[in-house]
Amino acid sequence: MVAGLDCPQEVAILRRVLEPLPGVEAMEVNLVEGSVSVEHRPEVTRDHLIRVIGETGMRATPPGGDENPEAATARRVRWALVTLSGVLTGLGLALQWSGTGEAAVLRLLFAGAIVSGGWFIFPKAWQALRVFSPDMNLLMTLAVAGAMGIGQWSEGAAVAFLFGLSESLEAFSLQRARRAIASLLELAPATAWVLGEGTAPHEVPVEAVAPGQRVIVRPGGRVPLDGVVEEGSSHVNQASITGESLPVLREPGDGVYAGTINGEGTLHLRVSRPSGETLLARIIRLVGEAQARKAPSEQFVDRFARVYTPAVLGVALLVFLLPPLVAGGAWGVWFYRALVLLVIACPCALVIATPVSIVSGLTAMARRGVLIKGGATLEMLGRVRALALDKTGTLTEGRPRVQEVIPVAGTDPRELLRIGASLAAMSDHPLSQAIVAHAAEAGVEAAPAEGHRASRGRGVEAALDGHPYFAGNHRYAHELGVCTPELELKLEAIEAQARSVVIVGHQPHDGCAGEVLGIFAVSDSLRENVPPAIAALHRAGVAPVVILSGDNQQTVDAIARQAGIDQAYGDLLPDEKIGRVERLMETGVTGMVGDGINDAPALATAHVGIAMGTGTDAALENADVTLVRNDLTRVAGAIALGRRAAGIIRFNIVFALAVKALFLALVLAGYPSLWMAIAADTGATLLVIANALRLLRVE
Repeated sequence: MVAGLDCPQEVAILRRVLEPLPGVEAMEVNLVEGSVSVEHRPEVTRDHLIRVIGETGMRATPPGGDENPEAATARRVRWALVTLSGVLTGLGLALQWSGTGEAAVLRLLFAGAIVSGGWFIFPKAWQALRVFSPDMNLLMTLAVAGAMGIGQWSEGAAVAFLFGLSESLEAFSLQRARRAIASLLELAPATAWVLGEGTAPHEVPVEAVAPGQRVIVRPGGRVPLDGVVEEGSSHVNQASITGESLPVLREPGDGVYAGTINGEGTLHLRVSRPSGETLLARIIRLVGEAQARKAPSEQFVDRFARVYTPAVLGVALLVFLLPPLVAGGAWGVWFYRALVLLVIACPCALVIATPVSIVSGLTAMARRGVLIKGGATLEMLGRVRALALDKTGTLTEGRPRVQEVIPVAGTDPRELLRIGASLAAMSDHPLSQAIVAHAAEAGVEAAPAEGHRASRGRGVEAALDGHPYFAGNHRYAHELGVCTPELELKLEAIEAQARSVVIVGHQPHDGCAGEVLGIFAVSDSLRENVPPAIAALHRAGVAPVVILSGDNQQTVDAIARQAGIDQAYGDLLPDEKIGRVERLMETGVTGMVGDGINDAPALATAHVGIAMGTGTDAALENADVTLVRNDLTRVAGAIALGRRAAGIIRFNIVFALAVKALFLALVLAGYPSLWMAIAADTGATLLVIANALRLLRVE
C-alpha cells in the first residue's frame, strides 16, 4: 500500500522510479486501491523497493501492514500544510495591499507559504528532474522558483498554495471513490456463529469457516458467508448485492449471499463458499481489478500527456527567448509570461478527467448489482446500438409452468387437476413436474396410481380409482384416436401461443372409446420485468433488439410479441447464434445477453458480453458485464450510464483543453498573471472532478 498515491501523475512517478530498477520484471499500480504490486527477482528486496518509493515523497507499507493510519496521517498533514499556506498567503497579501508590511516580514510570510504549499510537490518535481521526465509538479516548481527569482514572492506563494489546494482536492475526490468501494468490505461481518454437532453455536472468524459447515444467522444479523438455507425462513434484504429494492423470502433450499441482511426469522445455512470466494468478495475484487483495464479515452490522455508536458517546456523556453532576441522585447516581461504559460499549461484537469469518471461509474453500477470489467467496457457499453438476447433463463424463467387448465366435456377443474397430477407424479418430465407443482399450489393432492406405463416421447398411462387414464401430447392423442375437430381447434389455438399441451382423458379399453377430460397449457413464463426492460432499451436508442434461441420458431415468435422485441430467430445451433451476432456487429456495436455458460461462444463474439445470473463462476470470470440479479432492466441502465460516462469524459477533456487554449492566448497577449493562471488551472481541475463525481449519484 502506498500513502500519497492520489493521482495519475503519481502513478507515472512510480513507474519511472521502479520499472528501470535492475531485477524488477513487472509492476502494476492500482490507483483506486492505492497499492503497487511488483514482480522482481530475489536480489531485489522489499525494503529497497519501499526506500525507493519513499524518495518520491510517497510512503509505502508492505502487504498486511498498517496502511490506513499512514494514509490518514498523510492526508491530515497535507491539509494542515495547505491550510497553513493559505493563511500565510492571505496574511501576506493583506499586509502588502494595505502597505503596512515590512519587506522582510512579507518575504518571510510568502516563503513560509511556498514551503508549506509545496511540501508534497517539490520532492516529486526533483524526482522528475532526476530522471529527465518533466511533469506538472516540475512545471509548478519552475514557475514558483521563477517568481521568486524575479522578486514576485506573493505570486509564487499564490501558485504554491493554489496548486497544493488543487492536489489535495484531487486526492479527496479519489478518496471518496475509494470509500465507496471500501464500504462494500464493511457489508460482511468478520465472524460467523458456527453450529457444531451436538454443541452450542460458537463464534469464529469467517476465514476459518469451511464449505459444508453450518452457521446460524439471527434476526437482524448480516449473513457472514454464501450458503444455502437448511432450516427456517425469513425475508432477506439483498439490496447491497443484487440491487433489489424489497427484501426477498428465503426458505430451505434457497441461496443467500454474504453481506445481505436477515429479517425477522432465524436461518440455519450450509456454507457453500469460503470467505475469499463469496459473491461479495469477488465483486470487490473485480471492481478493484477493473481500474487496471484502461478505457480508450484514458489511454489517449496518457499518451497525450507524455508528449504534451515536455512540449510545453519547449514552448515556454521559446516564449522566453524569441521575443527579446528577435523583436527586442524586455527579458523580464517575457520571462514572466513564460512562467505564466508553464502554470496554465499544466495538464492537471486533462489527466484526472478520465480516471475519476471511470472509477465513479464502475462503483455506482457495482452498488446496483452490475459488475463492469473496466473502463474500456464501460465506454463500449455506451456505444451499444444492437442487442441480442437468449430466451431461456434470460427472457423467461427457465422452467415450465402451467398457464391454463382447460376442462372438456364438463369435467370439474379440480378433479381434472387431481387426475393430471396423479399421472404426472410418476414422471420426471419437466411438463409433468409443472403440473404437479401447479396442483400443489392449488391445494390439490395427487392420488396413488397403479399400472403406470410410459410411452417415450408421447405420454403415460395408469389406473386411478380402478379406471384407466392417459396424459400425453398432441401426437399421443391422435394415436389414441380421441381427437375431435373441436379439440383440434382448441389445441391449435393453444400452440399458436407458444404453449405446450398435455391432454388428459380416459384411456380407450375393452372396446370403449376414450374421452378427453381436459387440457393443460404449459409454457416457460416470460419474466415480469422483460417488457418494461425492452421498452427502456428502445427509449435508450438500442435497435434492433433480437432473440437468438435454439427453441422452435413459433415459440420464439410468441415470446417476441409478448416482450415487444424487434426480431426473433429460433431453431439456432450455437454456431448459428455466432453467425447472427456477427451480422448484427456489421451494423454497429453489439451486445449479447445470455446466461454466461450455454451462450459462451456468442457472448465472446459480441462487442460486449452481458451475463445474466446469480454470480456463477463462469459468468463472473468470462463476461464483460455481469448482472448479479436476473434483471434485464439493469442492461438499459448500464448502457445509459456508459453513454453518460462517455459524455462526461468527452466534456471534461474538451473543457480542459479549451481552458488551456484560452489562457495560452491571453498569456501571449500579456493579460493573465501567475495567480490568475493557477486559479484558472485549479478551477478547471475542480470542475472536472465535480462533474465526474456526479456519476456516483446515478439512478
